[in-house]
Amino acid sequence: MEFIYNKIAEILKTNQKVALCTIVDTTGSTPLKAGAKMLVFEDGSIFGTIGGGNLEKATIEDALTVIKQNEPKLFKHELITQHEMCCGGKLEIYIEPIMRRKKLLLFGAGHVGKAIVKHALSLDFEITVVDCREGIYDDWDFVGFHKITAPFDQVLPTLVFDNSTFIVIATYDHSFDRDILSFCMKKPHFYLGMIGSKTKVARTKEMFLNDGIASKEEIEKVDMPVGIDINAETADEIAISIVAKLIREKNKL
Repeated sequence: MEFIYNKIAEILKTNQKVALCTIVDTTGSTPLKAGAKMLVFEDGSIFGTIGGGNLEKATIEDALTVIKQNEPKLFKHELITQHEMCCGGKLEIYIEPIMRRKKLLLFGAGHVGKAIVKHALSLDFEITVVDCREGIYDDWDFVGFHKITAPFDQVLPTLVFDNSTFIVIATYDHSFDRDILSFCMKKPHFYLGMIGSKTKVARTKEMFLNDGIASKEEIEKVDMPVGIDINAETADEIAISIVAKLIREKNKL
């Protein structure tokens, strides 16, 4: 059992899609009893066992469906009638998807940045906030996120980006926003958004095209101004509009 939890810990450091299959109840004679666990990977390979034979084959198929639908489910099995296994017992197997939390990189820890973190903490994001201002986090009364205080140009090359990374740019300076945007556009990501007025966005697009920083296609992939239009005015309302957009995009994965 200890080995399977070690394996899960390894999986959570990657972007693999895996399902955990656990025997939760048995009646009569069964190959293994309640508590037996098996991991099923997206390619159909396994780690551990819940008893082998046709039962295990059917469970692998069920697990692949769970991975695809990203929804846990309880499966009931009668070994003789369903799987022609002479054990003759019955059992229930609970299958749940195990997927790494999505990575959210937030540049800017001002009023809006703080509100974004506050509202996003209860979601399945691993949040990292970057800001260059000393003491910017001193009045933050919540935990559960990573914070970095350093110049943006020094931090950016040290960050890890992948195809499931979400990026929100909301610093206190337009030039910082544009420098960060130009860097992040070239890195793997799933979502990239920048805060700003319509004027700022239009100016940014013009500068990037004229200076050859990005193509029109690359620019159009950036969500700016970031968020869903709800006529937001306060920092909290702006943050909620941004988090709502993150949720919508996250649920596409």
